[in-house]
Amino acid sequence: MRGVIVLKTEVVTGQKNLPTMMKAVVTKAQGGFEQLVYQDVPVPKIMPGQVLVRVLAAGVNNTEINTRMGWYSSSVVQATNQMADNCAPQVSLTDGGWGAPTPFPLIQGTDCCGEVVAVAEQANESLLGERVLVRPCTRVNGFDDLEAVWMASDFDGAFAEFVVVNATEVLPVDSHWSDAELASIPCAYGTAENMLQRAQVKASDVVLVTGASGGVGSATVQLAKRRGAFVIAVSSVSKHELLLSLGVDKVLAREDDLLAALGENSVDVVVDNVAGASFGKAFALLKRGGRLVTSGAIAGPIVELDLRQLYLKDVTLIGTTTWDESVFPNLMGYIERDEIKPLVAQCFSLADIVQAQKVFLKKQHVGKIVLIPEGRA
Repeated sequence: MRGVIVLKTEVVTGQKNLPTMMKAVVTKAQGGFEQLVYQDVPVPKIMPGQVLVRVLAAGVNNTEINTRMGWYSSSVVQATNQMADNCAPQVSLTDGGWGAPTPFPLIQGTDCCGEVVAVAEQANESLLGERVLVRPCTRVNGFDDLEAVWMASDFDGAFAEFVVVNATEVLPVDSHWSDAELASIPCAYGTAENMLQRAQVKASDVVLVTGASGGVGSATVQLAKRRGAFVIAVSSVSKHELLLSLGVDKVLAREDDLLAALGENSVDVVVDNVAGASFGKAFALLKRGGRLVTSGAIAGPIVELDLRQLYLKDVTLIGTTTWDESVFPNLMGYIERDEIKPLVAQCFSLADIVQAQKVFLKKQHVGKIVLIPEGRA
């Protein structure tokens, strides 16, 4: 039931009898799992131009773990899982956030499928009641400028029963997919689509995807196949069958000698979110004028690179974080036309976030781990 609520000077249209308190996972400070506290907090207030979204499902990503640990600090050289195993309580790394100190205490959660339950003035009232996906990357100065803020890194996110976001960042979705399936999309598929777009992947390209069974990797292979590319996926052998079911043309094991298996100058594009010790070896695989695009470094951020392999072959090295304008609308279309497939490995209750992140860090799954708020399962 709708009603009109007056909050100070803001006029809000929304469902009646909304609670004033909610359950949320609050990340208290940088550190280990002990910083994740499931507790009662006030339902956030919305300001002009914003909407209140009831969270139906929220995906788990590397970035929430990295942000909590301060992994983005230039002083960190470890892989994500290595740091997670040894993360000391109350780590103090002032440069551990994406581009600025993380504003702890913080509600994390970058992926959100939800229902709009309240709309403030200066926001589109037709959004009320819609099932939506939230675009977590907000271009603060418009899409001609790369400056951006991120939900769950710069302001509170979706590891809660409700989240407040700008109305411009929620997109209604008309799909038969479940809430959990939709929640698997934003961060992983947005990152993947952005990388493929920046690398200008086309139907004639041979594309090598490392870490192909993870959230971003499995999204990348699907989106590259959607563009008509010939896709080679690198993952553990136990995940090859599932990757082949996604349309991958060739699978290789992480332990394989990629140069021996594929040969020099055999690949147009490398999509790499693994980095670590094997990063520099990918350049020998690239054809002249090839592209290597990256948006992560789960195996370690410090790499070796023979620059001659870069400049003598006219290779383009592309780093991506901020999403282009077309990325999220593209994904909405792919979902609604069933051009991509959701991959939900496992769902957990929001209260069980520590267990969910521990399972996530083992990297034995394919696709996404998703959290469901209490009463939404």
